[in-house]
Amino acid sequence: MRSILDPPPRSACARFEPSFGQRFLLTVDTEEEFDWGKPLTREGHGLDHVFRLARFQEFCEDEGVVPVYLVDWPIAQSKRAAEILRAPLAAGKAEIGVQLHPWVNPPFEEDVTPRNSFAGNLSLELERTKFGNLREAIERNFEAAPAIYRAGRYGVGPGSAQMLADGGIAIDTSVRANFDYRPGGGPDFRRHPLSPYWLDQERTVLELPLTTVFWGMLRRQGRWLYPALRRVPHLPGTLAKLGLIERISLTPEGVDAEEAIRGIDIALDDGLPLLVLSFHSPSLQAGHTPYIRSEDDLDALYDWFRRVFAYLDQREVRPTTVAGIMQAVRR
Repeated sequence: MRSILDPPPRSACARFEPSFGQRFLLTVDTEEEFDWGKPLTREGHGLDHVFRLARFQEFCEDEGVVPVYLVDWPIAQSKRAAEILRAPLAAGKAEIGVQLHPWVNPPFEEDVTPRNSFAGNLSLELERTKFGNLREAIERNFEAAPAIYRAGRYGVGPGSAQMLADGGIAIDTSVRANFDYRPGGGPDFRRHPLSPYWLDQERTVLELPLTTVFWGMLRRQGRWLYPALRRVPHLPGTLAKLGLIERISLTPEGVDAEEAIRGIDIALDDGLPLLVLSFHSPSLQAGHTPYIRSEDDLDALYDWFRRVFAYLDQREVRPTTVAGIMQAVRR
């Protein structure tokens, strides 16, 4: 089993049935509320936004989109979350996955530090135990077996892939291509592709990188140029306004709809078969993330999804599911 930290060889590229076309998957980092500007702690988090999952699920059903809820430990212990999501999960109108936030996930054997917030930096045994506890809690409380995983803070490590294979997880979506988290103690994904690929020769675990592209005249040099630019205050924003280079992730958090549509065009024109959209569940209520501070911001988030879904439909990019991906991928 190859490490998720290592860029894959070309031979690992996943292929899909021709009928699959180009699709998109909507993932939700379904997690507790905490202050993003303060050090991480085991306590002091909230779950006030959980009731808003019902509205979001209804919205997705109206849009014909099946969201994938990547659930961490506090959400897995929430009776309210389970009550809201059990029926959609049973009906195939939602899917569930695992998201490991090690600092709030037992057993608590490590110190809470920035480095230890990346689960892949823990000992292999501790990472596995935390993952196993969480996976079992999700399956028990939500009455659905998770088949997809994302490490909190994208913090995979050298043993994460084998852990997932042993735990019956078919898909990992921890790779955030075009990002480098080494300054905080995390992984470097600058050399990882955007297209899905297999993590092992037996083709048991599929990697679905989150979709982030570079736009602008210098976009082909983006992977190596952008990290240097970010060290100069305000320079990335200036270069984006000049049309030289801009990094665009497919998320409503900090990326407006016009930017996202530019990113979609680049990804599709480059032939990317699968677009992975993401955001954090606390953004479903004002005041819990830096992106949603008011009810107007929340209305804008839903409007972002409406516009992006409509544009994807215009480009004939249909929504898909974890189950649909595994049926369409060629083994």
